[in-house]
Amino acid sequence: MRRYLRFVPPALLLAVVAELAVFIGVGRAVGFGAAVLLVFAASLLGLVLLRREGMRAWRGFRTSVESRQPPGRQVTDGLVGLAGALLLAIPGLLSGLVGVLLLVPPVRRLARAGVQRATERRVSSMVAGDLFGPRTVRVRRGEPAAPPAEEDVVVPQVVDEGRAIEGEIVEPRRP
Repeated sequence: MRRYLRFVPPALLLAVVAELAVFIGVGRAVGFGAAVLLVFAASLLGLVLLRREGMRAWRGFRTSVESRQPPGRQVTDGLVGLAGALLLAIPGLLSGLVGVLLLVPPVRRLARAGVQRATERRVSSMVAGDLFGPRTVRVRRGEPAAPPAEEDVVVPQVVDEGRAIEGEIVEPRRP
């Protein structure tokens, strides 16, 4: 994770330059006053949605905990919604566009799946199971492959032509 931190300052600078370029382009197309009004309206909408998405995420988390279901899906959906609302609340047309896209249901589902995959890769198998519940994996016929030495192998339930085959979680020993 630390190796990626060196890219944060150049990425922020690039984002600011892109925001300014988009603002200047929109300002030339529709006028400076209209562009400022558009940025202001998008930020105001983002602030309203930030509260709504926060409450929605909290209610979803509480509901899943009360029903004794894994809260991972509600948490990741809430995080994606909050990120979209926050990007919309930040003054800028480009960030607002990305924020609106994250609030659109099909894009939100894709982003939620990406967040879930990234989380499952970074936490232990036990924590991932507690967050997202048991996972189902697909089995390909052919030569068995050796499990990766560095990563956790998780096979809680394997579905093979309609039959469930019980599995186990194998975590390699770390030096």
